Amino acid sequence: MKSESKLGLVLVAPALGVIALIALFPLGWTLWESLHQHDLRMPWLGQSFIGLGNFAEIMGDPRFWGSLGHTAFFTVVSISLELVLGLFLALAMNRAFRGRGAVRAAILVPWAIPTVVAALLWRFMFESEAGIANAVLLDLGILEKAIVWFIHTGTSWVPVILADVWKTTPFVALLLLAGLQNIDKSLYEAASMDGAGAWWQLTHITIPLLKHAILVTLIFRTLDAFRVFDLIYVLTGGGPGTSTEPVALYAFNALLQNLRFGYGSAVSVVIFAITFGLAVLYIKGLGVSLQGDER
Repeated sequence: MKSESKLGLVLVAPALGVIALIALFPLGWTLWESLHQHDLRMPWLGQSFIGLGNFAEIMGDPRFWGSLGHTAFFTVVSISLELVLGLFLALAMNRAFRGRGAVRAAILVPWAIPTVVAALLWRFMFESEAGIANAVLLDLGILEKAIVWFIHTGTSWVPVILADVWKTTPFVALLLLAGLQNIDKSLYEAASMDGAGAWWQLTHITIPLLKHAILVTLIFRTLDAFRVFDLIYVLTGGGPGTSTEPVALYAFNALLQNLRFGYGSAVSVVIFAITFGLAVLYIKGLGVSLQGDER
């Protein structure tokens, strides 16, 4: 047994070394940078150790808290819409009909498009008063006059959230579809024989039995949405002003625009701590849910 354990450690050692090199070393280096004053705009100051000074500055920066609020708003709104639309698409794809495979492939196309390309597409539709979005909304009578979407805080969020929902809803639908296919069809047959309607089956059979798939989807999407960067960077650049700036873009501006490596690294550490905490909470929730089902 001891020889087998040693052999196992030897075989696993290369993989552990790669993980340490790719994941742990950058994280450790970022943490080291966050404890120092490293400003490339003033290289003569060196890299003096300041302890938690960068973190204290973060806690007192209203712009950081604003970007954190923008991130939370984007995460809650986009994920809520994606769960509702994703469930609808999953239920539709779970039905047996001619051409179901082609429909499933077509629905997944937005998810396969690179985020930057999707952002450029939605920016093109909303960018000018003569854009496609304004033309469609004016023709439908929803708008009385064209809107310049990206110069107002409220309207600038519309293309951002729509772009994320359009791109990511297929991924949510795919995860929920996998959960739907694990539900025993006899439950629906029995409910139909007892006179239960479609809404009752959805609320009393489908959603309760999908809760594990929904929780897993929430884990993936929350962590992904909280780290949103490229979509907003291309669409609004965080504007107008900083009204749509997420916390990842705030870290980017501090690190690479303002060249404050120490402060930007501290912001990155804070983002990592928040996302790690969210992941732990979700995983604990999933574990409690599984234990409750076993009972």
